[in-house]
Amino acid sequence: MGAFAETVRDSIRDSLAKRLPRFEWETEYRIQRTPVDVVGHTDDRFVAVELEWRRADPVNNTAKLFYYVNEGELAEYDRISVVQVFTDYYALASGGVSSKREVAEFVGTVTANSFEQVSFSPVTFGLTPPKRGGEWPDEWEGVAEETVEEIVRRI
Repeated sequence: MGAFAETVRDSIRDSLAKRLPRFEWETEYRIQRTPVDVVGHTDDRFVAVELEWRRADPVNNTAKLFYYVNEGELAEYDRISVVQVFTDYYALASGGVSSKREVAEFVGTVTANSFEQVSFSPVTFGLTPPKRGGEWPDEWEGVAEETVEEIVRRI
């Protein structure tokens, strides 16, 4: 991750911690070999937030999370929420979203429906992130707060 992505990730973690203080919030939480961008957990709940900035295969990390659920890695939790946050990098100029996002959402939805205790929610982070070293958009903090509000509604 670049500096912008790390700053936004940490901002999202901190905002989630303020809104949902019963959860312990961490970044780069590892499930086996897979780091999850932001995780919140209690004794019985687990929330995984994957941030998709410019990834060529956004379905990959979320598919791995569901694989680990299937393998029993998160069996101690009664409820598991997976939130996949997509930047506007995945938006099409003509409207709608890219097939990469569509496929990731399809896989996330179908897979979550296979587990009684799991939910999946796609969320939009309403701006296109700068390329590494590029200028940060002025409105990023407001967009991050809107994204957190949507994540809280979904979990």
